[in-house]
Amino acid sequence: MTEPSESGGNWERQVLEKLATGALQEQRRARRWGILFKTLTFVYLFILLFLWLGWIGDRETPIAGKHTALVELRGVIAADSQASAAAITSGLQEAFKDKNTQGIVLRINSPGGSPVQAGYINDEIRRLKAKHPEIPLYAVIEDVCASGGYYVAAAADRIFVDKASIVGSIGVLMDGFGFTGTLEKLGVERRLITAGENKGFLDPFSPLDEKQKAYAQQLLGEVHQQFIQVVRQGRGKRLKENPDLFSGLVWTGQKSIELGLADAMGSLEYVAREVIKAERVVDFTPKEGFAERFAKRFGAALAETLVTVSGRNLSAR
Repeated sequence: MTEPSESGGNWERQVLEKLATGALQEQRRARRWGILFKTLTFVYLFILLFLWLGWIGDRETPIAGKHTALVELRGVIAADSQASAAAITSGLQEAFKDKNTQGIVLRINSPGGSPVQAGYINDEIRRLKAKHPEIPLYAVIEDVCASGGYYVAAAADRIFVDKASIVGSIGVLMDGFGFTGTLEKLGVERRLITAGENKGFLDPFSPLDEKQKAYAQQLLGEVHQQFIQVVRQGRGKRLKENPDLFSGLVWTGQKSIELGLADAMGSLEYVAREVIKAERVVDFTPKEGFAERFAKRFGAALAETLVTVSGRNLSAR
């Protein structure tokens, strides 16, 4: 028998190697294309999702047609809320800037909140009105417009209410609790060490100091006078002098009109249709996007995790 030649064996081996190499290259090429198409699909879906949730895109495109601009102020006015000065003033700025805005309605449903945040909004309304005197701004009160909510509303050209709206509470408060009696009953001694005699100002675990109480009253009085000045500046001669007007009381919408705190009955639709004469309403209220919601939730979850881990570390010592 004759054995196959070495050249014949090499030829067969080369063919097999080429076939195997070609198959591997085809597999790699197919894998790369598959990864590419999957990546492009995921990117496309994420872009659609972010557009839908408001993470990407803004209101740069002009809104066609004459309209009434709406900005909502809802809930407690605070720096970290959707009723913060940053959010509300941003919406107002966009509303005034739009060339098709015929008038603006600031719809309010708020029990009040930070006088500083309310003051920022009031100041910005006055600035924008001076810059755009041709665009009126009206406040429409729904259920409640009290304290800081009314601080904001006072800057409007006119204030519209429902007869059952709750309006007013032009006052300032500072509240807290005192636990000195409870500590005595429990046999707990409060040990407070300060540098500065008033550093423990109104400490709830110490007896109430009359000097500190008087100072707090003076502080509240100053802020109250600022509130009164803002209301008088905004409402002018429409206010009816009443000894209870700035006492912190609240009134119904009907009574607020009699006192000059409001001007007339009216809803958003009524003001848009009958007063501004632009029935179409466009909402300029800033909406919290997906990114902000995710950041807040992630931050809260992270803080909770850190507290839990810290608690475990402390208990293990």
